Amino acid sequence: MSKSPRKAKITTDQKLKFYKDMLLIRRFEEKAGQLYGRGLIAGFCHLYIGQEAVVVGMQDCIGDGDQVVTGYRDHGHMLACGMDPDGVMAELTGREGGYSRGKGGSMHMFSREKNFFGGHGIVGAQVPIGTGLAFSNKYKETDRVCLTYFGDGATNQGQVYEAFNMASLWKLPVVYVIENNMYAMGTSVERHASETELFKRGISFEIEGMEVDGMDVMKVREAGMKAVEHARSGKGPMILEMKTYRYRGHSMSDPAKYRKREEVDDIRSHHDPIEGLKKQLIEASEASEDDLKAIDKDIKAVVAKSVDFAQESPLPDPKELWTDVLIEAEGV
Repeated sequence: MSKSPRKAKITTDQKLKFYKDMLLIRRFEEKAGQLYGRGLIAGFCHLYIGQEAVVVGMQDCIGDGDQVVTGYRDHGHMLACGMDPDGVMAELTGREGGYSRGKGGSMHMFSREKNFFGGHGIVGAQVPIGTGLAFSNKYKETDRVCLTYFGDGATNQGQVYEAFNMASLWKLPVVYVIENNMYAMGTSVERHASETELFKRGISFEIEGMEVDGMDVMKVREAGMKAVEHARSGKGPMILEMKTYRYRGHSMSDPAKYRKREEVDDIRSHHDPIEGLKKQLIEASEASEDDLKAIDKDIKAVVAKSVDFAQESPLPDPKELWTDVLIEAEGV
């Protein structure tokens, strides 16, 4: 059974946890970017820097047994779900100690223990999967909810709307979280979407939607609590459009020349989710500058440890090519 929804009032300890969780994602992703630049991470690598408030705020709204599934900008979701940074970093670098034994890389990691179902490399493919998880929850008569994340670019995929129809028709317990970072793979929302208010994409399926400030972890949590309770109570799916922003390119190979440097700097200066919460904590005398510096120091140590673990972990044995391909049927 899932935990009962938490009360709306947020304590100082919760705020500090939000700060720590967002900062862990930020420092982890910064280090991943450095390792990519050094050639230690191969293939595609999509960083979550700037969007941390979305997954941290939403994660606080769910409980034991609830599921999470997302696309390929997924490292932050893994960490927010409680997956070990050592295992995540090892997988990024293709090592045996990684969550997929070094065979999945950045876009394909999973943890049944933490109910994290990926990490998917195909745009929008996770939406039917999340809907299927919600169907399983309802079929088994549990009260579990599935958080299904996808980006603004994925809202143009046909399979998304097939999933919406099924979820609404059967009132499945799923919350669709659209992480609208404004640029999809490199095209602005205004240029790729005929309806730019993405929370309205469920109207024809009678799915309620909300627009949320995805750069404010408190506002994310507030909206998330409502959406999760809506889904858990049997009322069916809900769409949350998180207005957020990615500071880096779509992937590490994207120079992001489709937007101005001044735009990025303005968001960083006035809307950064971590700096915003830091300011709240200090102004409310809930933490001092020294307290927060100590947290940053501890988190940097955790990230450094994950890098050491990854570099010390061996490369996968070539025989691993033949494992985890098919499930052996019992009694055959």
